[in-house]
Amino acid sequence: MTIAAEHTDSTPVTPDPFAPATLGPVRLRNRIIKAATSEGRSPDGLVTDDLVDFHLGYVRGGVGMTTVAYCCVAPEGASAPGQILMSSKALPGLRRLTDAVHDAGGAIAAQLGHAGVVASKKITGVTAMSPSRVINPSSLEYCREITTSEIRRVVDQFGEAAKIAEEAGFDAVELHFGHLYLPSSFLSPLLNRRRDEYGGTIDNRSRLVREIAQRVREVVGDRIAVTAKISMDDGIRGSIWLSESLRTVQLLDRDHNLDAIELTQGSSFFKQMYLFRGDVPVDEFAAVMKEPFKTGVRLFGKRALGTYPYEDLYMLESARQFVPVVANTQLILLGGINNYDHIATGMREGFGFVAMGRALLREPDLVNRIKADHTVSGRCNHNNKCMYTVYGRTHCVLDPDSRHGAAGSAESTRFTADRSKELPITPA
Repeated sequence: MTIAAEHTDSTPVTPDPFAPATLGPVRLRNRIIKAATSEGRSPDGLVTDDLVDFHLGYVRGGVGMTTVAYCCVAPEGASAPGQILMSSKALPGLRRLTDAVHDAGGAIAAQLGHAGVVASKKITGVTAMSPSRVINPSSLEYCREITTSEIRRVVDQFGEAAKIAEEAGFDAVELHFGHLYLPSSFLSPLLNRRRDEYGGTIDNRSRLVREIAQRVREVVGDRIAVTAKISMDDGIRGSIWLSESLRTVQLLDRDHNLDAIELTQGSSFFKQMYLFRGDVPVDEFAAVMKEPFKTGVRLFGKRALGTYPYEDLYMLESARQFVPVVANTQLILLGGINNYDHIATGMREGFGFVAMGRALLREPDLVNRIKADHTVSGRCNHNNKCMYTVYGRTHCVLDPDSRHGAAGSAESTRFTADRSKELPITPA
C-alpha cells in the first residue's frame, strides 16, 4: 500500500523520511535504502571481510537498509566477477554479514538474480540463456533459448536462494526483475518471441516474474520482506515500455506476493547509460578490455552505451505513473536522489521509500549528514567512472584515500554446476 499521510485540513503532509517505517514484516529505522550496486568483493562466491566492511559503511552512515548485490541464484546466473553465490557453503559468511549489520543498527536485503542474456560464458563457463535465441550486442555472445523445464528450475532456484537468505538472517530479499536479466528479458517483446504460455501478450510475458514472486513468498512466508526491482522501460526500441510495465506491476500487486517494488530503468544488455545518465566513460571502459573490444568501445562506445543527460530525480516522471495502479504494494523511488528535497519529493509523490546508489558510493555517510542538515547535497558529479569498476571492486574513483572502496581488481570466478565448488579463472 502506498503511503498516504493526511492532515486534519486534508492538506497532504510529507512523511518524515527519517522516522521508522514498516516494509512488510520488517521495521526499518528510516525510509532510505542503499540501492544494490555490484560489489566485486566475493572472489570465491563467498562473503569476505571487505564485503562486510563495505556494507557496514552504509549502515553506520545512516541508511535504514543496505542491499547486497548481486546474489546469484545459480552458478550460470552470474553477471560479473566477484559475486555472491547463494549456496549452503556461503551460509556462515552470510550470517556473519547480517549479524554485523544488525549489531550496527541497520537492516539488510539480499538482491537475488539470474543474469540470463547478460551472463558471459567467460565467467559462467556455459552458454547464456534467453527467452528466445539472441546475440548479446555487448559481448557478441550467442544466447540459447531456455526450455520450459529450465524455466521451472529457475523458479525453484529463486525459492532456494530465498530460503538461504532467510536462514542467513536477511531482513528482506530483492528479486531482480529489471535490466533485461533473465526474468526481465521475458517481459521484453524484443527478446521474448516465444509461442508458449510465457510469450505473446504482456500477461503471458509477465508469467515468469509472477511465478518467481509466488515461489519466494511460499518459501519465506511473512518472516522476511519480499521486494522486486522492475524496469519501467529500458530505452531500447521495441523492448520494455511503460504501457506494458504498468500492467506487469498491476498483476504483481494483485498477487499480494510483494511488499514493495523498486522502479528502475535501463538494461545491462544494450544502451546501458539509460540507467545511469550523465557522462559516458568510454576511455575507462576501453582501458579494461582486450582487443578487439578495446578499439570497438573507443570507436562505437557512445553509440552502443547511449548518451543521456543527467537530471535530478530523472526516474520520477515515469515512476509517478505507477502510484495509482498499486493497492497492496509500496513503491521505492530510485534515480538522481541526492539531497533532502529529493527524498521529501518522493514521500510527497506517494513513494514509501527511496533508494540511493552512486551518491552513497561517493559518501557512505551522506544520509546522516542530510539528516543533520537538510541543506546538504551529495558530491557525486555523475561522471560514471564507477561503472567500469565493476570489473574489479566497485568504488568511487573520486575517493582518493580509497576509504570507501579501494581500487584494484577482484579475482574472477567461474562457477561450476556444483554449488559447492568455485574455480578461479584469470581475469579477462
